[in-house]
Amino acid sequence: MASVPEPASSPAEDVSTAEADTGVETGSTVEPAVTPGNAGEPEGDAAHGGAGGAQLPWGGKARKADIICWAGITLSGIYYLCLLPFRAALVGTHPILLEVLNGSTEAIVAAAAFARVGHGSLLVVMLASIPGLMKFDPLFWWAGRLWGERIIDLMFSRRRGRSRRASRYMEWVDRRGRWVLWPAVILAPFLPIPSALIYVIAGSSGMSIITFIVLDIIGSLMWAGMLAGLGYELGHHAVVVAQTISRYGLWFSLAILALIIFGQVRRARAMRSAGPG
Repeated sequence: MASVPEPASSPAEDVSTAEADTGVETGSTVEPAVTPGNAGEPEGDAAHGGAGGAQLPWGGKARKADIICWAGITLSGIYYLCLLPFRAALVGTHPILLEVLNGSTEAIVAAAAFARVGHGSLLVVMLASIPGLMKFDPLFWWAGRLWGERIIDLMFSRRRGRSRRASRYMEWVDRRGRWVLWPAVILAPFLPIPSALIYVIAGSSGMSIITFIVLDIIGSLMWAGMLAGLGYELGHHAVVVAQTISRYGLWFSLAILALIIFGQVRRARAMRSAGPG
């Protein structure tokens, strides 16, 4: 089970872990680091709020909707960071709970494996995956509706090449409309691009929130079904691995946190060395 490739189970989790550059799971969905205060060169007051170079996706005075959406994206990243110490402990003891809280690959695989040996049912596994995988996705749809291309520029502010590619992709999708965008939202967990980017484009293109949620549910169930099938096939072997991970959960959690801290320190040093002078 540990060898299962880990996609972006949630765009919000990408926000919390991509900054570390450590390869820790980025979830269904997926990445951009959308957190206040990201370093980067301002490209104008309209893109960054116009206050002392602070990087914000709205121009001029912030509206109530701007503040709520921005705070929601930020808190979603903090949520996943706070959950990190408990993931290893829960995967082998309460995988359904972990699935609801996190929607991670290991949680879905472990929950299905437990169902195979008589602890739970696949129906519960599938239903639990819906809130676990997509609970923060509407925030990124809303960000696209509020800020459009400016949020994409901010998400990739440290990667100018990626920002340009993302903008071109956004224009390409806009020209082709729902025939491309609807399948993209459904297949977002499977695609090798950040799911958050797709959800932002969905919002900026004018897709309704109801349509977005329906498509997101379909995609989440497809992704969860694939992982649940794998876990059910592995059965007892996956249960043993999950229980072993939980037994040494504290050490796994400490290792993950150490990798995140190491990545942050390395990035900070690189930014200092690349600074003026």
